[in-house]
Amino acid sequence: MARKAKELGALEVGRLDSPGLHAVGGVAGLALQVTDRGSRSWILRVMVGGKRRDMGLGGFPDVTLAGAKEAARAARKQIKEGIDPIDDAKAKRSALYAARAAAMTFSEAAAAYIAMREPEWKNGKHADQWRNTLATYADPVIGNIFVRDVEQSHVMRVLEPIWLTKTETATRLRGRIENILDWARVRGYRTGENPARWRGHLDKLLAMPGKVQKIEHHPALPFDELGAFMVQLRQQEGTGARALEFAILTAARSGEVRGATWDEINLTDATWTIPAERMKAKREHRAVLNDEAVALLKSMPRTGDLIFPNTKGGMLSDMTLTAVLKRMGRSDITAHGFRSTFRDWCGERTNYPRDVAEMALAHAIGDKVEAAYRRGDLFEKRRRMMRDWGKFSGKMQVAGTVVQMKGQAA
Repeated sequence: MARKAKELGALEVGRLDSPGLHAVGGVAGLALQVTDRGSRSWILRVMVGGKRRDMGLGGFPDVTLAGAKEAARAARKQIKEGIDPIDDAKAKRSALYAARAAAMTFSEAAAAYIAMREPEWKNGKHADQWRNTLATYADPVIGNIFVRDVEQSHVMRVLEPIWLTKTETATRLRGRIENILDWARVRGYRTGENPARWRGHLDKLLAMPGKVQKIEHHPALPFDELGAFMVQLRQQEGTGARALEFAILTAARSGEVRGATWDEINLTDATWTIPAERMKAKREHRAVLNDEAVALLKSMPRTGDLIFPNTKGGMLSDMTLTAVLKRMGRSDITAHGFRSTFRDWCGERTNYPRDVAEMALAHAIGDKVEAAYRRGDLFEKRRRMMRDWGKFSGKMQVAGTVVQMKGQAA
């Protein structure tokens, strides 16, 4: 059994600076080691299994005298219990390194899964659709959670908000989450049952997709039909038709367009600043004007303050844009539905982040973290997105190919 040396106080230990091993007492075998270069660290000299071992307890003064004594007593207690404290510490460090190596967030797992499967997908857009739907709906909820920690409650938080309103998208999303979690389990990043599985699990919590009654608040035009629709719309005469075209190009609400005034427009900067009192969220909104929207504005005569006035100089009624659609034989869609057309295009055909699309639509900010991220209102990213949207409005989908409309930018 190691002999206890004279017990030194904290001040005495602090004065130890000559190279060598200095016993400090208090716990048998505890010493302060001073190197030739003056660095100091704690050493506990013990007998483990009949062999003498020197166990490091940390550097001084980061580890105080009291801390060193506490660690030394804990180590000696382990030895009495038949545990090698040095081997035990190594095993814990090894387990920690292994846990870190096995740690992967859901977003990282999704990216790895898509990269692995992408070569076998014949349609190149398939991978983009996976990325876009996951980025739009899953990442904001579970993207930063370790894939090993994703539980049923997390999956439900992703699916429930869109299960009844966007059922087809939600069912595809559920299947994608299930595949990613299965991949993570086989790769050793998680264990246990898959919380996104349907049969015998989520089918007990969510309505059957085939029996969900579709909610159609604002019937929208499929984005693949937009180019052909815009050709027909641009053939329509009248201020109402131009107001609808402008609403589509800017993804704005009908009321915002009908009340738009020339003093809100800056053609030099290609921006439209809508005052707070005319916005649904009661906050000023800076909208981007793409080249197509600017060209439309330049073609409009200036007969007063309003850009799109009625025949008496006042504001168009809320039924004017609906009347344009009826004349075109499109009573199956609404003017407001083009905002959904725009949002679906963003999610399915582009890689623009969800926040950029939401800001373009002037949607309310959800939480403080998102608010901080959007403080700069992502204007330059929105400018690029709306430029692409303007170009897309001039493209017609014909037999699986894209045809550029005459007079539109490539």
